[in-house]
Amino acid sequence: MLAAAPASSGDARPAVPPQWQAGAAVAGPLDTAALANWWKRFDDPVLDQLIDNALRQSPDIRTALSRIASARASKNIERSGLFPSLNASASGSGSRTEVRATDVTTTTENYGASLDASWEIDLFGKQRLALSAAQADLAQATENLHAAQVSLAAEVATAYVTLRSTEAQLAALETSLSAQAETAQIAQWRQQAGIVSVLDVRQSTSALEQSRASLPSLRQTLSETRNQLATLCGRTPGELDALLAAPRALPAVPASLATGIPAETLRQRPDIRAAERGFEAAVARTKSAKRDRLPSLSLTGSLGVESLKAGDIFSPDRNLARLVGSLSAPIFAAGRIQATIQIKTEAERQALIAYESAVLSALAEVENAQTSVARTAERLDSLSRAAEAASEASTLAAQKYQAGQADLLVALDAQRTSLSLEQQRVAAQAAQLTAHIRLYKSLGGGWSSL
Repeated sequence: MLAAAPASSGDARPAVPPQWQAGAAVAGPLDTAALANWWKRFDDPVLDQLIDNALRQSPDIRTALSRIASARASKNIERSGLFPSLNASASGSGSRTEVRATDVTTTTENYGASLDASWEIDLFGKQRLALSAAQADLAQATENLHAAQVSLAAEVATAYVTLRSTEAQLAALETSLSAQAETAQIAQWRQQAGIVSVLDVRQSTSALEQSRASLPSLRQTLSETRNQLATLCGRTPGELDALLAAPRALPAVPASLATGIPAETLRQRPDIRAAERGFEAAVARTKSAKRDRLPSLSLTGSLGVESLKAGDIFSPDRNLARLVGSLSAPIFAAGRIQATIQIKTEAERQALIAYESAVLSALAEVENAQTSVARTAERLDSLSRAAEAASEASTLAAQKYQAGQADLLVALDAQRTSLSLEQQRVAAQAAQLTAHIRLYKSLGGGWSSL
């Protein structure tokens, strides 16, 4: 892992820090066993079923599997170049010549069969380098599959959290609408009794309808998120509605996970390993291109028989054998070989830069995810206390308004504040869950060999 850059590349490998700057919540080595199926830590059977369906049926996973099959076939093609090729052929010919002057007709027949072999000997290892590049391509395709599994599991989990948080926000809104409708009814009764003016009725009705206007957007989000989950699972829109119909609470925040050290994460992440395999393939192709400047040796040979009659092909009149060796070396190619080497060298440099970029992005993603986990927990703690206090204040304000001991605006403001803080609390809970998902993804969790 973490192959060194070649001396000729001029590019330095990024330094891997010994520890995470954000600090690990739990000391110890990276828990790779827990990362393999990290979503089970949320203890939600619906989420488990969704991710299982997605990993089996997603178009992205099927495409990655097809690319592995294609890369394996390409490797077999390169491997076949190390061996001789053998072909069989059969031929037959006949002619009839008639000389009118002598009235003589001559008929001849000729039949033959042969085995032809050719072999380009891998004198300087060019073909073996091409095979090494194809093997690295196959390994990269396999790691790309694992990376697709990591991304897909995180995407499904994030969409599921969005679904459940939207349901929770919708439930909070409906509870608030019930309280606001009760306040509006009380204002109407008090206006009919001549205690307050029609202004209280209009203000309470306006507040009620303003809150009710949020219902369509929340319901639209629910529908779109269900469709998103169906698409991620390789299903048509609506096909998962039965599974997702019953509202459920947001999953509980899982216990903290040991994140180990940065080097462990880089070994765990399939996108880093894929970038490394891509660099290895590029290095092999550069070396193979340089072998084009060296001589090549090829052998051709054949064994054959000839007969004047088709029935005598196994008792031939003549046996033929031929063996030819050919050694050739490039003398003048108008710069083609050198240009090809330059192209491969730059492709190698680009692969190394892509590897470095993947390492830097991975390190930043883990640091950001760990910080996000800590900060969202702090925000959720504050909002939970604020939402609880606002709910009590809203209840007290409504009771005092009903008893004529508080102004309507005080009651309406308390209800708005309570609804806003409860929705913020739900959003913060969802953000904390999403932060944990981002952390699991950044640590390379969620992939397994198929």
